[in-house]
Amino acid sequence: MSKRHILITGVSRGLGYALCQEFDRLGHAIAGCARNDKSIDQLRTGLGPGHHFSTVDVTDDEAVGRWVEKVTSVWGVPDLVINNAATINKNAALWDVPLGEFRQLVDVNITGVFSVVRHITPHLIEQGSGVIANLSSGWGRSVSADVAAYCATKYAIEGMTMALAEDLPTGLAAVPVNPGIINTEMLQSCFGPSADQAPTPEQWASKAAKFYLQLSVKDNGKPLSV
Repeated sequence: MSKRHILITGVSRGLGYALCQEFDRLGHAIAGCARNDKSIDQLRTGLGPGHHFSTVDVTDDEAVGRWVEKVTSVWGVPDLVINNAATINKNAALWDVPLGEFRQLVDVNITGVFSVVRHITPHLIEQGSGVIANLSSGWGRSVSADVAAYCATKYAIEGMTMALAEDLPTGLAAVPVNPGIINTEMLQSCFGPSADQAPTPEQWASKAAKFYLQLSVKDNGKPLSV
């Protein structure tokens, strides 16, 4: 497969970090962001030239806008955008979720995705091509007790992405992607030690990277799973 330019949010740990490692191994160029300075420095040092890593909080729309403009002017317009950054609240019945935690979920999981989409899409339209893959969840298509707030954000991602697919011009695609069940810190926060039964982010990325690279306009608006 020819070299692709891939933009990923939330690259400091878990799925985002593992995807960066795998895409680099496959010879693709990555522009990534996260809030953790140390992790960003590690990616810069570990993966070397050809990539573009920045410390950015996706809940800060102005910062996202500056990042996108810098990336597109210095590194290039991506072929693939993976909105991976997400968080989850502590297990609790919906009425017991603190307002601050709920707002943080909405800010990261919904508004953060919206900010990246609104800043990057004009560049994709000008380029005439590009795929936007927004991270959904099994809890964006089904529900469980104690994760209602998280479910709300991922159901929103499903709907927002499928509606975005209707807005995009020919040549572009938007796809809500359920990554599956992976042993991340988020899964551990929900399931505790039983999360160890799930594959690691590295094991997942070895399959998921190829899945993401195969997304195209034929997948526009389709809810898919890795």
